[in-house]
Amino acid sequence: MPMPELHADKSSVASRLKMELPKQISNRKVLTMDRKNGPLENGLAENLSSALQASDSEFGQILQEVDEISKLLKSDHPDTQTMRVATHPAVWGAVKQALLDRELRYLALTDDLTCLFNRRGFFAAATQQLKLAQRNGQSLLLLFCDVDNLKKINDSFGHHEGDLALIRTADALEQSFRGSDTLSRLGGDEFVVLASETSNQTQEIILRRLEKNLRKSGAAEPRYALSLCVGVARFDPKRAITLGELMVQADKAMYEKKRRTQKAV
Repeated sequence: MPMPELHADKSSVASRLKMELPKQISNRKVLTMDRKNGPLENGLAENLSSALQASDSEFGQILQEVDEISKLLKSDHPDTQTMRVATHPAVWGAVKQALLDRELRYLALTDDLTCLFNRRGFFAAATQQLKLAQRNGQSLLLLFCDVDNLKKINDSFGHHEGDLALIRTADALEQSFRGSDTLSRLGGDEFVVLASETSNQTQEIILRRLEKNLRKSGAAEPRYALSLCVGVARFDPKRAITLGELMVQADKAMYEKKRRTQKAV
């Protein structure tokens, strides 16, 4: 019986596992795979569970197909056993390489503290979101957020507590926005969100929901109040504007709000 073309199979599996951008994961405990043991030490069932838990349906489907093929090759016929011995290392090697590639993509586009997009990941995802919104005539809201008094938190309670404040802020942001919205920690105490604007998600509704979730997320730490200074810019699909220009508008709105707040105090 002729042997299959292993290199073609390997290339096909690897190419199908490639994704343009990683999906943001709401569960902060699962970024890519279980890093305690490493993605390559788990069996097929464990990898499948982790893939589905991370909402990576494409990867989960590939592993299911590999598992089904493996079950079909359990015949005692010598030719089948020969094929199984030859194909299993090639297919599983491609899966391992795909896991490593995905890990690198996550590391390149994800903030390691909050598991939100970093600056690079935000610009990649938000640019796509902006183009799609313009094509569909959908208005968007860009929120530029600054964590209040982060330096004071670091100086008073240590940088570990400052990191926890950033993580709690990320949690509150994720609870306040939809899965289709793009969330990022740009760096330091700055966060940015590009969100769709609908009748159920107006600027006023978002800000009220965010304030409520910030109080809820910061309730575990009574020594300081967790709050954000937020500037908002609106994207009109009928008016040409770049993502960078939109961010400048929101950034200016945030600093103007901060100036007014400081002046009032």
